[in-house]
Amino acid sequence: MHRSQLTRIVLIGGGAGGLELATKLGKRYRKRDDIEVTLVDHSHSHLWKLLLHEVAAGTLNSNEDELSYLAHAHWNGYKFRLGALKSLDRHRKTITIAASSDAEGREYIPERILAYDILVIAIGSVTNDFGMDGITRHCFFIDTREEADVFHQHLVRTCYAANAQSEPVRPGQLHIAIAGATGVELAAELDYSITTLVGFGLDKINVKRDVRIHLIEGSDRILPGLPERVSSATHGLLEQLGITIHTGELVTEATPEGFHTRSGEFIAAEIKVWATGIKAPSVLAELDGLETNPLDQLVVRSSLQTTRDGDIFALGDCAACPMGKKGQLVPPRAQAAHQQTQLAARSIERRVCGKNLPEYQYKDFGSLINLSEHSAIGNLMGNLLGRKPTNIPVEGRLARWAYLSLYKMHQIAIQGVVRTVLITIANFLTRTSKPRLKLH
Repeated sequence: MHRSQLTRIVLIGGGAGGLELATKLGKRYRKRDDIEVTLVDHSHSHLWKLLLHEVAAGTLNSNEDELSYLAHAHWNGYKFRLGALKSLDRHRKTITIAASSDAEGREYIPERILAYDILVIAIGSVTNDFGMDGITRHCFFIDTREEADVFHQHLVRTCYAANAQSEPVRPGQLHIAIAGATGVELAAELDYSITTLVGFGLDKINVKRDVRIHLIEGSDRILPGLPERVSSATHGLLEQLGITIHTGELVTEATPEGFHTRSGEFIAAEIKVWATGIKAPSVLAELDGLETNPLDQLVVRSSLQTTRDGDIFALGDCAACPMGKKGQLVPPRAQAAHQQTQLAARSIERRVCGKNLPEYQYKDFGSLINLSEHSAIGNLMGNLLGRKPTNIPVEGRLARWAYLSLYKMHQIAIQGVVRTVLITIANFLTRTSKPRLKLH
C-alpha cells in the first residue's frame, strides 16, 4: 500500500457498522498525529436502523434516540463530514462528497473532494422496488429516519382527518397494506399504535370496523428466511391481533387505492408500505470500476477488501461477502455487520502496519422478531458442552429481553457502558411521565 506521512482512513456511512468502526478507530488512533479517521454521512445524526419501524409507528420518538455525529466525533477522536458519496477516483485516491441542500432545495454546503489512504464503504441498503408499476409513486419506504418520520406524520394526519370528516370512513381509507417480509415487526407495532391513537379520543373511528392491517408475502409463509417454528409462531400471534396475512401473493402493481397481485386479488389500502427485498444504493455501481453484483452490492473478498482495490473495504448490507464454498453470501443482518466491524478494525490496524489480513467467517447467533408490546419470538444459536451449535427457541419475556439487549449492546459499542447506563435511566424517568406513543 502506498504510504504518505499521514494515513487518512475515511469511512462512508454512519449506520450501525460504520459508526461502531469509527468509534473503535477514533479511540485507537486519537493520540497519533500520523493517522486521521474521518466519517462521512448524508445525515446529521445516527439512529439504529432496527428501530425505524418503531419511529414509523410513533412508538419511538426519533428526536430522543438520535445521536449527533458531530458531537460523537468530538468525544471519540475522529472527524465528521456531512454529505453523501457521489463518486470515487481510485487513481487519485479521492472521493467526491455531494452538495448538501435544505428542504427547499437551497444548497448550503458545496460539493467537496476528500482524500483517503484507506477507504471503508458501509452505506447499507435500500428497499428494492424491482421496477414495479406504481411502487415509488404510491408506497412509503422506511429505509431512513426521515422516511419513517414522514410515514408517521402521514398516518397521524390520516387518522385525524378521518375522525373529523362528516361522511363515514370509506372502504380502504384506514387500511394499511405492508408488502414484504421485513414488514412483520411494523405490522405489530402499527396494531398497537393505531389502537392507542384512536383510544386517546378519536371517537368517530371504530378500530375493528374501519382499520385493517394487511401483511403481504410472496412466499408460502412469512419470514421464509427463518426457522419454520419462528414463522409459524409469529403468524399465529399476528392473526390473534387481527392482522390479515396474505401468503403466496406477489404484488404486481400499486395504485392509490391498493395493491394488485399476480393471482388477481386486489387488496384495498390507501396507506401502503413497500418492504420487499433490498439492494445496495445505486451509486455503488458507478464507483470507478469496482466490481458489483446485480443488487449493486460491492463484491468483496473474505478479508472485506473489494476485489479490484485492496485499499477499499466494504461491510454490512452494501457488501457481497462470500460465505462457505457453495457461492453463498453473508446474509444482510445486523449481527453480520457487527461481526464485520470487529474484523475490519483489526484488518485496518494490520493494513496500516503492512501485515496480512484476517478473513471473515459468519457466525449465526440466531434471530429475534419484536412484536411490539405483545411479545417477541425467535431462536438463539447456543453451543452446549462443546457440541455443534444448537437451535434454542425463545418466546415471550425472555425473547423480548434478548431483543432489547441487542440495542443496549449497540449503544455500549458506540457510547460506552457509563453513558449507556445514564441514557437508559434518563429515558426510563422521562417516558414514565408521558404517553409512549408520539401523537404528532
